[in-house]
Amino acid sequence: MIARYLILVPLLFSQPAQAAAPVDLNVNGRIIPMSCAPILSANGVVDFGKIAQQDLNLTTGTRLPVKSLNLTVICNGPVRYALRMHDNRDGSAHVNSEIYYGLGLNNSANKIGVYSLTFDPQQTVVGGVAEVHGTESTTGGVAWRAANRNPINIGAKSLLGFTDTAGSTAGPMAIQNLTSTLSLETVINAKQNLDLSTDILMDGSATLEVEYL
Repeated sequence: MIARYLILVPLLFSQPAQAAAPVDLNVNGRIIPMSCAPILSANGVVDFGKIAQQDLNLTTGTRLPVKSLNLTVICNGPVRYALRMHDNRDGSAHVNSEIYYGLGLNNSANKIGVYSLTFDPQQTVVGGVAEVHGTESTTGGVAWRAANRNPINIGAKSLLGFTDTAGSTAGPMAIQNLTSTLSLETVINAKQNLDLSTDILMDGSATLEVEYL
């Protein structure tokens, strides 16, 4: 991929004066030989079908059955990377937390609900690794949480990676092939907060990104 930069420099004509100090512009980046492709089962589509409004709780959220998704990340060589989620319905979650993603708005601009995606290191397989441990960074990769085998939600403001070393704070290891079973948990907003005069279409959408380290 070639990045093209257009730099617009406004010109000001005036009488000759003492020259101002120059300023440098640096355009940086790194092109790596490795690349990875994430693949979700069912093309990443989760369909709950029709939900009757009488099955919704009046004053509290309604939890839907947990759904599972299979994730495969295939790289053309070992590479250090982390995963990040971007909410394509940002601002529509009725719970304010980076691990919850919105289901869109109904016709009256009510927030329909939220969902979260959980990775379980014990259901994650990396080629040649006996045990996989999850690690997380909330500082853009500057510091990493001690790696462990506990389930972990992927957050919109965090990086999630995997390593073979329990307790490591060095971040993710280089991985070529990874498979994992993810759990998707969905909660519909309280019935009293929704306009149920017409059908409500759940419209959650998020992008799972591979970020090279």
